[in-house]
Amino acid sequence: MGVGPSTKETTLHHFRDPLVEVFGKDPDINLQGIIIVGTPQDNKLKHLVGQRTAKWLKGMGTKGAVISADGWGNSDVDFMNTMAAIGDEGISIVGLKFIGKQATFVVENEYTKYVLDINKSTAGIETTVVGENNLDLRDAQKALGLLKLKMRADNNQTGGS
Repeated sequence: MGVGPSTKETTLHHFRDPLVEVFGKDPDINLQGIIIVGTPQDNKLKHLVGQRTAKWLKGMGTKGAVISADGWGNSDVDFMNTMAAIGDEGISIVGLKFIGKQATFVVENEYTKYVLDINKSTAGIETTVVGENNLDLRDAQKALGLLKLKMRADNNQTGGS
């Protein structure tokens, strides 16, 4: 399992990243940047990349974050670990990932319910069409809406301003 043709993010996708476009234009959002993290083979390193990402975001005073992945299967471990590490730092977190027909994760945690499916194929499967199932503007807009709602809810729970 991993990245297939339809979930592969091409160079053009990165030059026109929908998350950057949508979040960068929103007046309520302070887009601080993008962190790119790999998916190590070693479980110890899988946890380390998530913890380091969370500490980096906390150090920047981040209130909310979006995590996305273009793979599935074993990369779910990294994805969910990173979501949990960020959430455990008190940062509101939502995710974007190809789920499709499989409809489950290799690992799950309390943040699984905040992951939006970016599947576009009618069969809900990985296809041979390059980029068919990767993140688009509509996915980014959904993520923005969910993140704003999650930040508001988390803020109300902690009594923040």
